[in-house]
Amino acid sequence: METKVSWQEDVHFTAETGSGFKVEIDGQQVAGPRPMELILAGLGGCTSYDVVGILKKSRQDVVSCVAEIQADRADAVPAVFTEIRVKFVVTGRKLKESVVARAVKLSAEEYCSASLMLEKGGVKIIHSYEIVDVE
Repeated sequence: METKVSWQEDVHFTAETGSGFKVEIDGQQVAGPRPMELILAGLGGCTSYDVVGILKKSRQDVVSCVAEIQADRADAVPAVFTEIRVKFVVTGRKLKESVVARAVKLSAEEYCSASLMLEKGGVKIIHSYEIVDVE
C-alpha cells in the first residue's frame, strides 16, 4: 500500500493513493478536511465495512448503516486522540439485536485494522449501536 502527499500551498496538500484516488487535505479546512479528520474517516470506513459485511453474511436486511464518530484530543502537542466514540445507527427490517451487537464486537476486537492500531497506540475506543426498524 502506498500514498503520495504533495504540498500545494500554505497548509494545503494533495494525497494520491496507490489506487489512483486524490484527496485534498487542508489544515485550515479551505480545500479539504484536516489530517486528523481523515484518520477518523478512515476508522469509520474500516469498521463500517466490517459491520455491514458481517450483517449481510448473517442475512440481516440492512438498508442503512451510519457510523457517528466523535473524538477527544490531548490538550498538549502532539494533540493525539485520547478517546474515540463510534456509534453505529443501523437501519433495517427485523434486525436481530444479538447479530448487530456481534457484528460491532467482531469489528472492534478482531477485524478493523484501524481500530486495533489506534487502540494499540493508547487510544480508548468505545463502540455502541442503535437499531432503527423500518417496514
